Amino acid sequence: MNPVCDLLNIKYPIIQGGMGNISNAQLTAAVSNAGGLGTLGCGTMTPEEVELKIIETKKLTEQPFAINIALSVSPHVEELINLVIDHNIPVVSLSAGNPAPYIPRFHKYGVKVMTLVASVKHAKKAEEAGVDLLVAEGYEAAGINSNLELTTFTLVPQIAENVHVPVVAAGGIGDGKGLAGSLMLGASGVQMGTRLIATQEAPFHNLYKQKILDDNGTGTVIVGRSVGQIRRIFNTPYAQKLTELEKAGMTQEDYREMTSEMHHCKGAIEGDLDQGFLNSGQVSGLIQDVPTVQQLLDGMMNEALQQIDQTKQLLQMNFSK
Repeated sequence: MNPVCDLLNIKYPIIQGGMGNISNAQLTAAVSNAGGLGTLGCGTMTPEEVELKIIETKKLTEQPFAINIALSVSPHVEELINLVIDHNIPVVSLSAGNPAPYIPRFHKYGVKVMTLVASVKHAKKAEEAGVDLLVAEGYEAAGINSNLELTTFTLVPQIAENVHVPVVAAGGIGDGKGLAGSLMLGASGVQMGTRLIATQEAPFHNLYKQKILDDNGTGTVIVGRSVGQIRRIFNTPYAQKLTELEKAGMTQEDYREMTSEMHHCKGAIEGDLDQGFLNSGQVSGLIQDVPTVQQLLDGMMNEALQQIDQTKQLLQMNFSK
C-alpha cells in the first residue's frame, strides 16, 4: 500500500495544493471524487466564508478533503482550527509558519497534519514536532515560495533521506512522468496546483487557463526578492508593474498589499491582468489541454505506471549487455 494513500485514505497519491482565496468547492470535490485529496485553502477569508465552502464541498463529495491554513497569512488561525475540528475534516495542511504549536491539538481530534517544507532543517523540525506528512516544495512551484530557492529535483531526495514520515513532492509536477520521477526521488506522492487550474471543473477565468496553455515554459517570473517574500507568477502587465516598483525600492508593506488575495482574485477569477496577478508554476510549459479532473488523475496514474515499466526495461537492457 502506498503510505500516502494509506495515511490519508485516498485512492491515488495526488494532493491538491492550497489556492488561497480562489479555493472553491467545485475543484476540491472533483479532486477528492477522482481519487486524490482535494484541498480548500483558507487564505485570508473569514471563518464564515471558509465554513460555507466546507459545507458546499461536503455536499459535492463524501470523500476525504483537506483544509490549508497559511499560519502567517490568515488573521483567523484559531477560528479556522475550530472549523477543522467541528466539521471533522480528516486532514489539515499547515503552511507559511511554524506548525509545532498546533499539531498536538489536531492529533487530539484525530486530524492528520501535513506541512510544507523547503529544506532538510525544516523537515526534521516538523517531524520532531509530530507532523504526519511532509510536502517538499521546490521553487518551480506557483505562488509563495521559500527564499532558499531549492529545486524539487534536489530538495525531495535530501528530505526523503533524512526523515521517516512520508514525503510528497511539489513544484514542477503535472503529469505521470512527474509522478513517476517523484517516486524515484524518494517521495510517496505529489502535490499539484497549476495543473489543476487547467481542468474543466476549475471555475477560474478563461484567460487564466489560456495563459497556461499558451506558455512555453518561460512565462513565469519571480517577484518579491527585494522584500524577502518571493512569489512565482505569470509575467503579465501587473507582474511587470510589480517588478518596476521593486527596482524603485518598493516597501514590504506596499508589496504585501499588491500581492494580497484581493489582487489574486482579480487576476484568477475576474481575468483583470492590469490589476491582478496569476500564480503559476514552471510546469505550465507542459500543459496542453483542459481535461476533467478524473481524466487527469487517471491519466497520470496510467502514465506513471507505463513510465516505471519502461525505465525497468531500459535498465534491464543496459545491465544485460
